[in-house]
Amino acid sequence: MRNLFFIIIIFCGGLFSFSQNYKAKVDSIMSLMTLQEKIGQTVMYGGSWDQTGPIVGADNGKYIREGNMGAMLNAMSVKGTLDLQKVAIEETRLGIPLLFGYDVIHGHRTIFPINLGLSASWDLKMIEESSRIAAEEASAEGIHWTFAPMVDISREPRWGRISEGAGEDVFLANKIAKAYVKGFQGDDLSKPNTILACAKHYVAYGAAQAGRDYHTVNMGEGELRNVYLPPFKAAVDAGVETFMSAFNELNGVPTSGNKFTLRDILRDEWNFEGFVVSDYTSINELIPHGFAKDSIDAARIGMNAGVDMDMMGHLYRKFLKNLVEEGKVSEAYINDACRRILLAKYKLGLFDDPYRYINEERENTTKYKPEFLAKAREIAAASSVLLQNNNEALPLSTNTKKIAFIGPLVKDEYDIIGNWAAKGDRQGKALSVFEGISEYLNSDQILYAKGCDILKDDESGFGEAISISKQADAIVLVMGEGHHMSGEAASRTNLKIPGIQPKLIKKIREANPNKKIILVLMNGRPLNLSDEVNLVDAILEIWFPGTMGGAATADLLFGEVNPSGKLTVTFPRNVGQVPIYYNMKNTGRPIPDNNPKEDYKSNYIDVPNSPLFVFGHGLSYTTFKYSDFKLSSQNLYTNGTIQASVTVTNTGNYDGHEIVQLYIHDKVGSVTRPVKELKGFEKIFLKQGESKIVTFEISVEDLKFYNSEMKFGVEPGEFEIAIAPSSDFRFKHSFNLLD
Repeated sequence: MRNLFFIIIIFCGGLFSFSQNYKAKVDSIMSLMTLQEKIGQTVMYGGSWDQTGPIVGADNGKYIREGNMGAMLNAMSVKGTLDLQKVAIEETRLGIPLLFGYDVIHGHRTIFPINLGLSASWDLKMIEESSRIAAEEASAEGIHWTFAPMVDISREPRWGRISEGAGEDVFLANKIAKAYVKGFQGDDLSKPNTILACAKHYVAYGAAQAGRDYHTVNMGEGELRNVYLPPFKAAVDAGVETFMSAFNELNGVPTSGNKFTLRDILRDEWNFEGFVVSDYTSINELIPHGFAKDSIDAARIGMNAGVDMDMMGHLYRKFLKNLVEEGKVSEAYINDACRRILLAKYKLGLFDDPYRYINEERENTTKYKPEFLAKAREIAAASSVLLQNNNEALPLSTNTKKIAFIGPLVKDEYDIIGNWAAKGDRQGKALSVFEGISEYLNSDQILYAKGCDILKDDESGFGEAISISKQADAIVLVMGEGHHMSGEAASRTNLKIPGIQPKLIKKIREANPNKKIILVLMNGRPLNLSDEVNLVDAILEIWFPGTMGGAATADLLFGEVNPSGKLTVTFPRNVGQVPIYYNMKNTGRPIPDNNPKEDYKSNYIDVPNSPLFVFGHGLSYTTFKYSDFKLSSQNLYTNGTIQASVTVTNTGNYDGHEIVQLYIHDKVGSVTRPVKELKGFEKIFLKQGESKIVTFEISVEDLKFYNSEMKFGVEPGEFEIAIAPSSDFRFKHSFNLLD
């Protein structure tokens, strides 16, 4: 068997040593493969390192030796992947290397903020750097492929997986998708410090009905194309090598069996040349969906629809050969799937050297590098959002005599790195907030009480917490969700801070009516903070900030770093407003600006229509003034551009970053258009008193959308335009698009 493998390598190397014609190399291998061996490349089973779904047992060694496995999930470490790769190379007829995949979502060993938090940095370079570091660490442990980025748009805070995405806006999500892909895959996939990226979950998974995971999605094709498909197209444009089909159904057709999205759009319209892997047993789940009658039928539907690899389902291995022989699946589909998978392995250099990712010295020296940890600290601070800061409660002074730190997450090292934290060390490497503030304060300045747990209904710790709060000059509450309360299968109907934490906040305020109280939040979704905004002075949203999150939080609390993050998802006043997002459409009875309580208008009788915190919101320790808005022309022609500019001035007492945002509104269209849409942003740094002119260039490409006939284009007319610090503004300027 080994001899045949080396004959293949020598043959391919001799023919193509001076060529990058990977497709020809793949064809030469496939000419030697049986139908069952080709099917084997479409099969993925899991290692025993982790579980990310229902357990489906598999005799992995047997399947590898038979040529019935092309990839493995959750297999890692130099030793583990070496042993498995040796079986594939030395004990199979053709010696085709395995592909090892793992969920590297927001870091591998060094954990960065959850993805929703990363998006709040609005810093594409930082996001790319975070995934580049993740790729460095993951590849050093034998991993070739990550199941990230998740590019699902979501306007649904009840959905736990909102934590894994970039929020509610299409324009920003497109940019972030490209940054992740570039970070993971680098500029040259043949380098051993790169890994394949995977755009998921294809498609519309973020619109699950009632925010319940795995649930139904119904939407028109216009919404699908204008909102949910664009980040996936952006990933394709960035060169993403793989896609993952989703769990949900879309308009009655489960997405892992949806030919329209997988073949018609992804392959035919977008010319995607990579391969599609199912989500964990999502092909099997065509049966409970009521779309396939049995496992054989599910295998037929999955392959015919365009899913190239079956993750953990056993269906392709068991049934595809017979389905081809019976004429129910075209052998051309098998060949195409196999070719795409082998092509990815070639691009990674695994045919040149199947052990190129297996280097013990690199494994030992790459993880948790000091420069990785320093970058994680910087990014965690940049991802945090100062939601409220009444009476300049923050930053705190290191000269404060006594500061009380209260809450179940003050000393936490476990939850702070969040869900989907790969191989991040939850007890040892992760820095708690308590450890972070200990860099700034002496022990005699710190008072601490846990107060309560995240979920347990036990008030026995209230007394101690209230007692130390009375002794303190300032109070910091560190509260929020547990890491398991967001992510997959973690939907919630109650968006309040969980458990009895809100009750403790209220009691501490009652005991300290005139003291500064700062609430530091860890969570994976927008929360209902309608009570808390009236009980505390400042709210600092740190999400789940990752390995260096405690240190970054201290940097923010004591003003070493000025907060600069801004929300990429709307925070509702209560769950009854959901779904709520900044770029909704108007109704025929919109609320007038001058009288929001007018009867027989599209409003609520118990709360305003407006959210608690809008998309794009985020405060700083300094202040910024926007002035002198200019348009280079009032008319934009279809073959030209115009420039919009504004002067931004730092009018406060601190140097700081500002995220300047461009919004446009298409006033009249053949289909109704959102009330405003983000069409540009720039993150700038200004010293105290400094001004900068920020300029955006606008072309017809920025104004295109899918109309009722699903044609992508632009329509002449009037467009409103604004440059603002958040989505909370009223348009004052406009321009005309002319033929």
